[in-house]
Amino acid sequence: MESTSNNACGCTPKAAPKFPEQVTGMYILARALKNVGIRNVYGLVGIPITEAAYMVQGQGIRFVGFRHEQQAGMAAATEGYLTRTPGVLMTVSSLGFLNGLTATANATVNCYPMIQISGASDPTMVDMKMGTYEELDQLNTARPLVKAAFRCSHARDIPEAVNRAYRAAVSGRPGGVYIDMTTPALGEIMDAAEAEKLFYQPVDVYSPVAPNADAIKRAADLIASAKRPAILLGKGAAYAQVDDKIKALVERYGIPYFPMSMSKGLMPDEGPLSALSCRSTIMKEADVVVMIGARLNWLLGFGRGKWNPDTKFVHLEVDPQEIDTNRPCAAPVVGDMGLALDALLAELSGRKMQADPEWVPSLQAETKEKGAKFAARLAEAAPLSPMNHWSALGAIKPVLAENPDVILVNEGANTLDDTRDCISMSLPRHRVDCATWAIMGMGMGSAIGAAVATGKSVVAIEGDSAFGFSGMEFSTICRFKLPVTVVIFNNGGIYNGVGEPMDKTDDPAPTTLDVNARYDKLGDAFGADTYYVRTQAELSDALRKSIASRRPSLIDVQLAADAGKESGHIGYLNPASLQDIKV
Repeated sequence: MESTSNNACGCTPKAAPKFPEQVTGMYILARALKNVGIRNVYGLVGIPITEAAYMVQGQGIRFVGFRHEQQAGMAAATEGYLTRTPGVLMTVSSLGFLNGLTATANATVNCYPMIQISGASDPTMVDMKMGTYEELDQLNTARPLVKAAFRCSHARDIPEAVNRAYRAAVSGRPGGVYIDMTTPALGEIMDAAEAEKLFYQPVDVYSPVAPNADAIKRAADLIASAKRPAILLGKGAAYAQVDDKIKALVERYGIPYFPMSMSKGLMPDEGPLSALSCRSTIMKEADVVVMIGARLNWLLGFGRGKWNPDTKFVHLEVDPQEIDTNRPCAAPVVGDMGLALDALLAELSGRKMQADPEWVPSLQAETKEKGAKFAARLAEAAPLSPMNHWSALGAIKPVLAENPDVILVNEGANTLDDTRDCISMSLPRHRVDCATWAIMGMGMGSAIGAAVATGKSVVAIEGDSAFGFSGMEFSTICRFKLPVTVVIFNNGGIYNGVGEPMDKTDDPAPTTLDVNARYDKLGDAFGADTYYVRTQAELSDALRKSIASRRPSLIDVQLAADAGKESGHIGYLNPASLQDIKV
């Protein structure tokens, strides 16, 4: 007997299909995903997609079921970033769709190829506001937030929608794409022979476009004439997977490089031409900056402020609309990153660089000096008990150096900032964090997506606040037996655990969590390997064991409640001056 809710949403056929002679739209959807090479689908089932999820499994596609759609979407987006093929999110309608849309919008902003497929109520009922099951105009809600959006009103639309969504997600500037999978389309029955005629292999889903020769010559002239050149690497450079070409540009012409957070490791952080510690110097003194897959957005002060107003920019970018954003671009190079670098290297071949011979040595000297100060900071923090962020990171740093192929996922406030500064990366696409929007709560989803998409071990370093957004997804890590270690820095609060309320109340301060929380018990609940650590030695030992085991592991790192500070530079919220605001 059909349930009332199934009848209400219209997703169940009035009569069951006569397999194998007949198939449903749900089967066609699964076949369409298989047809374009999708290997994994992330999601959370319910009306009207439960049967579709089973069909996906039936096609040999891995369906990774989550506790929350937002985290499933973060996993799909992470797969897209790491593999250059769209990660696929499948959700139910209404709030399930909206939960997933957060991740799809984030994927669009950060240029991760991703496809969100959501069950949707019959649009004819939605348009008339009839009060149908989970009534929401999902297509028009999604459109402003994604790169492209399609609606399938009939089963016959599904293969074309999947193919076009794939092409839209990966072509040009990658991004999130939405497919409105209506219940009439999912529940429609077709003859299997007729359905089979709908499938086709799309040709050239990503067609690289070469930049024009004039643009290449202009860029080469500027680079060759530079006295103090620098290369700025963004996550777009890492996504493009043109590592050997970037390496050739850097090493052949001796140009120092500065990586943004998720491009760390594209060139080794500790390489001889790394200027990772010299950000301010590059901003003030570089006369030519070659931006590769990077943006002069808020993360770089919009190219203003501390930046030298006379700096000229060469910008390698796939999207022409990004050119001249915030600063005029002297030499835009618009086109496929690989073709652009090939052409640029060819044009530079045989040219003599005009760089100041003291430029690189001065940056290397600055790097050495700052490196010594940083090492002293870690050494000073080592004996602290309880630990602070630097103590904990001092224990983690050598363990991750021993395991360079581990993918690092990182989020938090101080935990994010300090980990980015402390942990060096030597391989590309081995760091995933909250990226352009600086959102919290991406950690567990991204850790799962990284492990599923690559098969590599993953270590997620989480602030206790950040972990709280998506902590129940640790159960997903355990259910799928993924090689993920979650390290939680618990200092008992957002920024720290010593905040005091500004009113006479017994309630905790808005930034206060629980410094005595035992997050390792959550791991126990789901059968993970768990550790509660208070010292550097305990943390190093636990991390080595957990990485070696390739089992789900959770390490609860006890920090001092006063470890950390408000990271938005609101001085009076930091512990040293809390007494000034008591009332």
